[in-house]
Amino acid sequence: MSRPLRFMLSVVLSLAFLLVTAPAQATALVTVLRYDASRAAEFSATIDQAAQVWNSNVVNVRLMRGTPAHFVVLADNGWPRAQPTSLGRGTIWMGRQAVNQGYYPLRIATHEIGHILGLPDRRTGRCSDLMSGSSAPVSCTNATPSAAERAEVDRNFSGGTPQVEFGRVYEER
Repeated sequence: MSRPLRFMLSVVLSLAFLLVTAPAQATALVTVLRYDASRAAEFSATIDQAAQVWNSNVVNVRLMRGTPAHFVVLADNGWPRAQPTSLGRGTIWMGRQAVNQGYYPLRIATHEIGHILGLPDRRTGRCSDLMSGSSAPVSCTNATPSAAERAEVDRNFSGGTPQVEFGRVYEER
């Protein structure tokens, strides 16, 4: 086989491979969200743990500490709350009031990040539902999103319509 013919065959086969594999690669895209927990005071490590919980449970989004940040985490003396401004963006306040009342900090942090990921409050009262928030008992230490919550976040980051209301402050009382 001549050199120009081998070259053309190589180009055609390479293009065919790209066309066949491109749809598979498109479905594997992951949105990376950076967060800034530098002003989260004593909750900084808890925010890192909460990010790892989400990273272990969803496939379409990855959370990592860094700047410029998509969302910021602050510590204050109020009640925990989050204000998502768009999908994956906003502010979280890790309020000490809930921790002082006995609520589990990792559950709080994971819940608040859930708002940033497009999940609204769902006051089911069940500990198994992360987004039930403070309607679950103070003794609840479950910080893992339910299968439905995981699926909803993955849908949000693959073109779905988030159920959270952007611009609204979600306070957990």
